[in-house]
Amino acid sequence: MLAKLNDLRIIVDERERKSGIPDLLKSVGLSVEMKTLPIGDYIVAPETVIERKSIRDLMSSVFDGRLYDQCERLTKNFQHPIVLMEGNVDEIEEITENPLIFYGAISTVVLDLKIPIIPTPSASHTAKLLVSMCSKKNPHQGPYLKKIKKSTDLEKQQLSVLCSLPGIGEKFAIRMLAKFGTPLKVFTATTADLAKVEGLGDARAKKIKKMLESTNKFLKESNQKTLTDM
Repeated sequence: MLAKLNDLRIIVDERERKSGIPDLLKSVGLSVEMKTLPIGDYIVAPETVIERKSIRDLMSSVFDGRLYDQCERLTKNFQHPIVLMEGNVDEIEEITENPLIFYGAISTVVLDLKIPIIPTPSASHTAKLLVSMCSKKNPHQGPYLKKIKKSTDLEKQQLSVLCSLPGIGEKFAIRMLAKFGTPLKVFTATTADLAKVEGLGDARAKKIKKMLESTNKFLKESNQKTLTDM
């Protein structure tokens, strides 16, 4: 028997606010807890986490290698990870000339990583699916935040650091580490040297260097104020 909606609880990542889905969940009576989640976007049960991706975000994460890194972390920390694919699949042909890239990635996630992918056409349907998933579980057990396992493996820690760079997933992080040897050498490399990493290109290399070399506006203003007050 399904639980009453006002007895159900879901944990939602703060970055999902702009999707409008948290408000839809609240409107039907669910208890929504907004948190900054290190993995996934929605936790609906103790071992069930959901990563929501629009069609365009899914394709972007395929191209830069983020998708497989995210899926690996989902499977390491939850028994029942799910990828929720939201939007019109016909958009794929607008994004890429080769839809087989998309379907190849989907096949890898489902067959190799053993993570189910559930499609929904819109945010409202996503909200309905989330409600249904919450309803399947004992509301008294409810979802909870897990302590995410930290790797003690040095190489994995190095790859994790490199994956924090804009547009860099595990695939490019591995190539960077192989080319430069250490994360420090990656950070101090020239734009031209970064662009030589296979598949990275000039545009992505410039974006990385801009992020690494840009002064934080708040810190700059704070430092100027400190010097003025001295």
